[in-house]
Amino acid sequence: MPRSKTSSVGRFSRPSRERPIRTPNHRVGLISIAPGPTVRAMSLTHVRKTWMLVAVLIVLLVTAARTFAADGEMRYGLHVTLAARWLDPAETEAFSTPFMVLYAVHDALVKPMPGGMQTPSLAESWQEARDHLSYTFTLRRNAKFHDGSPVTAEDVKFSFERYKGASATLLKEKVSDVQVLGPSQVRFVLRDPWPDFMLFYGTTASGAGWIVPKKYVEKVGEDGFKKAPIGAGPYRVVSSSPGVELVLEAFDGYWRKAPSIKRLVMRTMTEETTRAAALKRGEVDLAYLFAGPVAEELRRTPGVKLEAPLLTGAFWLELPEQWDPKSPWHDRRVRLAASHAIDRKAINQAETLGFSRLTGSIVPRIFQFAITVEPPAYDPARAKKLLAEAGYPNGFDAGEFYPFPPYNSMGEAIIGYLQAVGIKSRMRVMERAAYFTAWREKKLHGIILVITSVMGNAATRLEPYATKGGIYAYGSLPEIDDLFARQAREVDTKKREALVHQMQKAMTEHVLNVPIYDLAFIWGVGPRVEVSGANAIPGFPYSAPFEDLKLKP
Repeated sequence: MPRSKTSSVGRFSRPSRERPIRTPNHRVGLISIAPGPTVRAMSLTHVRKTWMLVAVLIVLLVTAARTFAADGEMRYGLHVTLAARWLDPAETEAFSTPFMVLYAVHDALVKPMPGGMQTPSLAESWQEARDHLSYTFTLRRNAKFHDGSPVTAEDVKFSFERYKGASATLLKEKVSDVQVLGPSQVRFVLRDPWPDFMLFYGTTASGAGWIVPKKYVEKVGEDGFKKAPIGAGPYRVVSSSPGVELVLEAFDGYWRKAPSIKRLVMRTMTEETTRAAALKRGEVDLAYLFAGPVAEELRRTPGVKLEAPLLTGAFWLELPEQWDPKSPWHDRRVRLAASHAIDRKAINQAETLGFSRLTGSIVPRIFQFAITVEPPAYDPARAKKLLAEAGYPNGFDAGEFYPFPPYNSMGEAIIGYLQAVGIKSRMRVMERAAYFTAWREKKLHGIILVITSVMGNAATRLEPYATKGGIYAYGSLPEIDDLFARQAREVDTKKREALVHQMQKAMTEHVLNVPIYDLAFIWGVGPRVEVSGANAIPGFPYSAPFEDLKLKP
């Protein structure tokens, strides 16, 4: 029999006892037994009227309960510029940021939730074939889109075929066919056994498993869908002003539960001080990303609570010119010197109040197949010696330094530490969308400060950055490419783990990048919020699940 993964089954309620109805002649029974047909008819009429009245009262009570449940407005101050593409799962990037919106507006067959990293959602269950060549999903019959249409297997097939976001090439190379077996059943057929299918399809490693309505998209077109998206999530879009504001309203028909907050407003506030001031004044209830002095000030502010979820994401320095034999970065000793030059502990304290965790790997240690790598010690003398041995006793000009938006102060600190040992660079700040586009198109050079918190395992973390064909990889080592290809085919977990461990050790030995720390993502939460969603989904940086959020009475 195939292996099956299913959601939990609800508890059965006890059968209720029929309660007797008291009739006009004061006899007790479901129907009063009277001596004549007239009395009996009157009793039946009375019973019908009574039940009709009860039915009306139930409808009124349910309506009132729903109205009461979905009440109030929760306002967010966002650290990034809202992008229209985040409303379309097909364009999901290899970062967690789009899921800040996707978790509200859309839903996936399987996704990370409080109950687990691969929780049945639009799919109530799935089965992996014994030969590991197919996965069959059974959809929930009560799942529907915001226009009331049901979520079907055709929508699942359509959503996968139009997907062009993170890992799209890899997914479509591995999947040979998507078969619609019925309105509520769909099968993904693989070309070869691929043990990571569910990691790419059923986590935030990609957006391929997030479903959109086929008929609606075909009716309004791709551009029309971005302007007026319809999803199957707990909130529907009321209005969207890219770069400014997104307004959402509770969708009472959401299969899991109706949200308790009627309205969500997400506002772009890219300046940290602006977000902090808005939070203090009560203009927003929750604001993302605070660091250093601003975070410390908020911690001392009455009524404001700091949350600091530790992400499944590390900051690191990407050194794209290491693949150029003429560049100083081509020498391993230069890359190691840069790592020794940085005081990670001091940056952690200054930027995240010490909440982050220092690391020597871009793979979070909580990931499957991860190895724990401690970072090189802060040793500027050792850094200078390595540079001299590599032929750069006076250092060199490393060109431009691109901080990950909006972590500019962290970038300035790193530039200072590198400068102290002779590695000179100049800060170049970019808007986040432009940064991602330029990085993906391999237009950034010099030094790039990078972070990602996309979920997965050690292999999925390395694929976009360290393998041939990786969306952000400027180059790769044949050794790592070979190991990656071998582990991707290996269905024996122990053997696969050994291969992925070798990949990580090779990256560390060659110093392909300079890890800094696993980020603690600091929020500020205002006094009106009862349930913010912080740490509800392990490793997820944002507020979620949205249907679980609550405001205080």
